[in-house]
Amino acid sequence: MTIWQTVILASIAVVALKMLGYLVPQSLIERPVPFRVANLLTVALLAALIATQTLGAGQAIVVDARVPALVVAAVLFAFRAPFILVIIAAAAVAALLRLLF
Repeated sequence: MTIWQTVILASIAVVALKMLGYLVPQSLIERPVPFRVANLLTVALLAALIATQTLGAGQAIVVDARVPALVVAAVLFAFRAPFILVIIAAAAVAALLRLLF
């Protein structure tokens, strides 16, 4: 199976799951446990995506300029800085570190 076949198959599976989500009764979604699980699952998936994109390079774990840039972004988000400022600061840190090293 090629990478494109895998991507297409995964896309079809995601669309099918999304369509199945519309069939779930509203009363089930409004219960506290499923509601909390859905919210936490979203955060966990986003964190996994960030970790994968920051530390991954093929099959290896790579620590480069992206890691300090992510730390700067996290600190600025903790101080509730505007999103555009976070993006600019993280990009500047990554660019400066790549220039120096």
